[in-house]
Amino acid sequence: MTTAQPGLSPPGLSIVLQSGGFDRVHYALVMATAAAAIGRPTLLFVTGRALRFLLADDGWAYLDPADDGSTAVEREQRFAETNVATLAELTESLTPLGVRVIACEMGWRVLGLDRPALRPDVAVETAGVVTLLQATPPGAHLIHL
Repeated sequence: MTTAQPGLSPPGLSIVLQSGGFDRVHYALVMATAAAAIGRPTLLFVTGRALRFLLADDGWAYLDPADDGSTAVEREQRFAETNVATLAELTESLTPLGVRVIACEMGWRVLGLDRPALRPDVAVETAGVVTLLQATPPGAHLIHL
């Protein structure tokens, strides 16, 4: 396990979020916001069906079903009822916590969306895998969900 030493910056965390299942998207946001909250430079690279959570007008509601088979809307409601951070709350925290969010250019094309309307509460760049790799410094952790 890599830990920060006194006087050194903590290792960065890059998360590749490809799965469009609600629970995978939710947990990627849990990881990203938690890492940023403790001072780790954090990058969230979103591609594939997970890109839906970045769409304006409740695009997140069209994420793939949760692991238990419930819809995104049902799962979000369950989290709210049990005082678990909701997808909406976590998403709204990304920009204030300094999480760099990159939407995969190729992923948008695969979904048939050239210039999609994005959520106004998240600062989103559109770029590709080369940018992800260049932005993930040696010693940083890279995980795929």
